[in-house]
Amino acid sequence: MEWLIRMKDALDYMESKMEDNLNIDDIAKVAFSSPFHFQRMFYMITGVSVADYIRRRRLTLAAQELAISKVKVLDVALKYGYDSPESFAKAFRKAHGISPSTAREPGIQLKAFPRLSFHLSLKGDKEMDYKIVEKEEFTVVGKSVDFTTKDGENLRGIPLFWQEVNTDGTSDKLAKIGVNKDVLGICKDMNYAQETFSYWIAVEVGPDTDPQGYATTVIPAATWAVFTSVGPMPHAIQKVWERIFQEWFPSSGYEHTGKPEFELYPPGDPNAEDYVCEVWVPIKKK
Repeated sequence: MEWLIRMKDALDYMESKMEDNLNIDDIAKVAFSSPFHFQRMFYMITGVSVADYIRRRRLTLAAQELAISKVKVLDVALKYGYDSPESFAKAFRKAHGISPSTAREPGIQLKAFPRLSFHLSLKGDKEMDYKIVEKEEFTVVGKSVDFTTKDGENLRGIPLFWQEVNTDGTSDKLAKIGVNKDVLGICKDMNYAQETFSYWIAVEVGPDTDPQGYATTVIPAATWAVFTSVGPMPHAIQKVWERIFQEWFPSSGYEHTGKPEFELYPPGDPNAEDYVCEVWVPIKKK
C-alpha cells in the first residue's frame, strides 16, 4: 500500500509539472526511490518509459490547448518543452497524425493519452520461487543490438533478434564455447532517460576462452534475486517479469541496482510446458 501511494504521488507531481522542466531525480525523490529503480518499475508496470509518458501527456495537453484557444503554435511548443516549431510539429504529427495548425479546425479528431492512475488490487495468491545469489563479475561472449523503448520498439525487436541467432546457428555456436550450455539474454547499459539499452545474447566464458570473433563484455559482481520460470516461452517468463515488478519488489524491501539483468536459458525445448529457465535481477536493500 505504501508503494502504491508513492507511485500515485509521483504521478501527481509529474502532472503538476508538465509545463516545467521535469527532472527524473526529483520525480524519483517523490516516490522515495532511486532514479533507476523508479524508471524500471514504471516501465515494467505501465509499458511506457517515464520520458515517453511525459512526452505523450504533453502532446495531449498541447492538442487540447490548440483546439480551444487562439494561442500561437510557437508559444504552445515552448510551453511544453520544444525548442522550435519544427521539432514540435514533428512530434505532434507523430502523436496525432496531423499538424498543430490542423488541430484548430472544427471537428478535427485528436488522440488523447490519458493520465495514468494506480489502483490497489490483491495479488500474491500464487507463490514465487526465488533465491538470493552472490556472484562475482564474469565475462560473456556473444552478439548485441542497441534498442530503444520508444513506441515499444524493443518488444518487437528482441524476439526478432532471438529468431535470427537461433536460425543462423549463432546460439548453438555460442553454447559450444561457453563454460556451460546456458544461453543468456542480457539487458545492460540501460538508460531510461534516453530510452535506450543494449541487449546481448551471450554465454559465460572463462578467462582463456577464444571469443571466435564474437563481442565480449563484463557483467559486474552483484547480489541477485533469481526467479524460476516454468512453462513455454515467451509467455511464462514474461509473466515472471510482471510479477517481479508488480508483486515482489513492492513488498520485498529491495530495489534494482541499475546493473545488468539477464534471463538464463538452459538446454531444452523452450516451447515445452515444463521448460525451466531463470530471471536474474541485481538488487540492493532500500
